[in-house]
Amino acid sequence: MPPIRSQSSSNLAEQEGRILLAIQAFKNKEITTIREVARRFEVPRSTLQRRLAGNTFRPETRANNHKLTETEEESLEKWILSMDRRGGAPRPSMVREMANLLLEKRGTTPVISVGENWVTNYVKRHPLLSSRFSKRYNYERAKCEDLKVIMEWFNLVEKTILQFRIDPDDIFNFDETGFAMGLTATARVISRSDVYGRRALLQPGNREWVTIIECTNAAGWALPPCVIFKGKVFIESWFDSLPGDWRFKVSPNGWTSDEIGLRWLEKLFIPITSLLR
Repeated sequence: MPPIRSQSSSNLAEQEGRILLAIQAFKNKEITTIREVARRFEVPRSTLQRRLAGNTFRPETRANNHKLTETEEESLEKWILSMDRRGGAPRPSMVREMANLLLEKRGTTPVISVGENWVTNYVKRHPLLSSRFSKRYNYERAKCEDLKVIMEWFNLVEKTILQFRIDPDDIFNFDETGFAMGLTATARVISRSDVYGRRALLQPGNREWVTIIECTNAAGWALPPCVIFKGKVFIESWFDSLPGDWRFKVSPNGWTSDEIGLRWLEKLFIPITSLLR
């Protein structure tokens, strides 16, 4: 016996339309018996009885295996989006714990819980959510990037510039930055085609710390950098390939010091900026 094919979506929609008309006719007492209503509108009597009893159209209802109600899932989605906006996007384990907490609050016995893969399926059902890798973001740095704080600071700077009529050529930004030499970064490489996955790059053993003193001007130009290496002496010929106005210093740990900072002011900053006056 050949398998019985299920009704197509178009047939289901057509039947649903007849059922709605049948329900309306019965409630308006145009036809007094369910049997007669089902016969005239050509719909199954058992289906019509269930719909009159309050059952809904199956394609419009949620699957039976959904643990949370629509309201609970919407509440969970709002919580996830709220946490994400505040920089604390929850991990899948936290979402699962929150879902179990919602189920626990129902007070049913025994207490049901969601499975290990529930979060994955939940995210698929909600287009506003996605699963991705996170990255660390320092809390103190996040506070410094608060838009209100930044705008207040720039407004104060602008007010000070206008009040004292400071020329852009007299506005400088000084900073120092450090990095460790020899750290290999992730990059695209060309390798053998018979090797799968990411290729491992050998990382040099050198971990010396280098500091650079840099200074830029509000008019759009920058002073030559001052590079500080770890050591006691250096040979100038090592840097022949670099611009001639760069400055090189050494310190016991590769960091700047009061002495180096003072010499930078006396030998680099003051002489160059004096030419602008």
